[in-house]
Amino acid sequence: MTKLQRLVLTTPRGLVMLSSWLVSQGYPYELQQRYKKSGWLKSVGTGAMLKTGDQLVLSGAIAAFQQQAGMNMHIGGRSALELSGNAHYLQTGSPIITLFVEGKTHLPAWFTKTQWDMKVQIYGCSLFKNTETELSYYQEGELVIKVSNAARAVMECLSLCPHRFSLQEAYEVMEGLATLRPDQVQTLLEQCKSVKVRRLFLFFAERIGHAWFKYIDTGRIGLGSGVRSLVDSGTFVPKYQLVLPEELVRDEDVF
Repeated sequence: MTKLQRLVLTTPRGLVMLSSWLVSQGYPYELQQRYKKSGWLKSVGTGAMLKTGDQLVLSGAIAAFQQQAGMNMHIGGRSALELSGNAHYLQTGSPIITLFVEGKTHLPAWFTKTQWDMKVQIYGCSLFKNTETELSYYQEGELVIKVSNAARAVMECLSLCPHRFSLQEAYEVMEGLATLRPDQVQTLLEQCKSVKVRRLFLFFAERIGHAWFKYIDTGRIGLGSGVRSLVDSGTFVPKYQLVLPEELVRDEDVF
């Protein structure tokens, strides 16, 4: 098999190929240019290309960043819940994909300037001590990309509350997560760096009464000190030191 045949036959359909990665695989820039002139590859921007005939899709770009550039990027939050069938109702309006990217990661212009077929929201991902904690894999066609599992995804939603994700919607999403694995939840809560997220998650889980909640060792989960006020005027929940919208709090929660 020639180098060209290997590239064409073994590269998943829709995968963006970064020029720097191709060099590392034995395809120097001069050879890449020859393949483009011969019509085997097409440029999608500086430093990135596709096999001719493939469409530029978001999952192909994400897979390239994850697998070729080693970038700490994944689909998370509500988008991950939707991919796993855990979002209990569909989004209204245009589709949105939520990406979490490590801190000051620089995304190339070909990615940020592309008009994707959905809105892309990008957030920094520094929520967990181990950035790979409870990520799973999602397959779209021939492409495989990293996504958050359900427990991690709902914590990512909570991290965006209340300004970028509503508390009411977070609670409703949480209601649908009756089959979370306690061991995964325990790991994530212990790894989570946000006091707000840990408190909200435990409060919602306890209030909803999910069966898995009784298996969580809350004594191993630090809740920090001081009140976290998530609304200007709300109801105080003493156990979790939270000020929340009154519609999310029952009378028994305040004693």
